[in-house]
Amino acid sequence: MNGETEYAQEFVEVDGARIGVQVYPEPDGSAGAPVVVIWPAMGVRARYYRPFAAALRDAGLAVVVADLRGTGTSTPAPNRADRHGYSELAGDVGAVLAALKPRLDGRTRVLLGHSLGGQAALLHLALHGDADVDGLALVAVGVPYWRVYPGRRGLGVLPYTQGIAATAALLGVWPGWGFGGRQARGVIRDWAHTARTGRFPRLDGTDTEAAVRAVRTPVLAISVDDDQYTPHETMDHLCAKLAAARVTRQRYTVAQAGAPLDHFTWVRASTPLAGRIARFAGDLPPR
Repeated sequence: MNGETEYAQEFVEVDGARIGVQVYPEPDGSAGAPVVVIWPAMGVRARYYRPFAAALRDAGLAVVVADLRGTGTSTPAPNRADRHGYSELAGDVGAVLAALKPRLDGRTRVLLGHSLGGQAALLHLALHGDADVDGLALVAVGVPYWRVYPGRRGLGVLPYTQGIAATAALLGVWPGWGFGGRQARGVIRDWAHTARTGRFPRLDGTDTEAAVRAVRTPVLAISVDDDQYTPHETMDHLCAKLAAARVTRQRYTVAQAGAPLDHFTWVRASTPLAGRIARFAGDLPPR
């Protein structure tokens, strides 16, 4: 792994799917350190976050990274017969937390989501409760509502997202042509709904918007400069939904990173960001 810290590859079985989980070694000299469980962006493999995992460990945090269903080591591979969507992604978060429970007991637990992974983590809290989670960190996460994009960008976001959804519906799967990797049509359907309406779809008969408003888990929400997919305004739109939670809203700038940033490259310039997340975890009430 090019000299980077090795991780233990594990798997969690859930509803006929297999979720790949990468468990990194405990940070040096930090017995019982807070645990951060990372959920990636759409189409991004868990192994992409190795530099971020290293920065978090250096900041004194234990790190686990999961592959989203259908990506990387997780199955099933998206196909015409696979219709999973946001509901299943949120359920996978709960299944991984349950599998990790022996390692998490007595320790501070933080869900950390990037882009789609952040939505899945938030929806887990909204749909299944927050008894097993102490904090939620969102990095480059937003609701891609076309009306909140700055300038005239939204005029392109609407046809782009709905065109992807129409293609996925027609083909039975999104082939990943230039965006997001190969995805189940249910994921694309739910994602396109948020882009069109600015709201989460109803899931499992639940008013998801109301459930999100009721989430009380403390949130650290960090948007990233020059993010081509979820600019600062899309995260502001998401944070406005968190009516009951204590939200700490921040931006990660090029000047702070000391490197160019966008929706993905922040991972490779994440040392200052890791420090912020460690401070957030350290300020959470102990179990």
